[in-house]
Amino acid sequence: MSGQAQASGRPGRSGSVDYEVNLSVAADIADDYLAWLQAHIAQLLALPGFLQARLWRVEDPAQAGRVDYCVRYRLADARALDAYLQRHAPAMRQEGLARFGAAVRAHRRILRPLPAPPAPQQ
Repeated sequence: MSGQAQASGRPGRSGSVDYEVNLSVAADIADDYLAWLQAHIAQLLALPGFLQARLWRVEDPAQAGRVDYCVRYRLADARALDAYLQRHAPAMRQEGLARFGAAVRAHRRILRPLPAPPAPQQ
């Protein structure tokens, strides 16, 4: 999902949700961007409802001249995500755009865990 992800109006709003941000960064700014991103993640983790974050460097598929990252945030519920998207996301996104501009592309997704399949009978 590109642009602003919305959790509003979806069924099953209780229970945890994951908010995933996939980032494609021009290789010549990757080190500076990663330092900024780590501080940005810390800011989000200080917000109500953010429980944890995991940061990965995407190895496959690789894009020439780019470095890709994936950040997955675990939130307490969709209401916490809605609060972030409405109150904090616009300013936080603008900060990244002002600093790095078109050298960074972002795609966002909202993920809700499903029940695990039953274990096979032995």
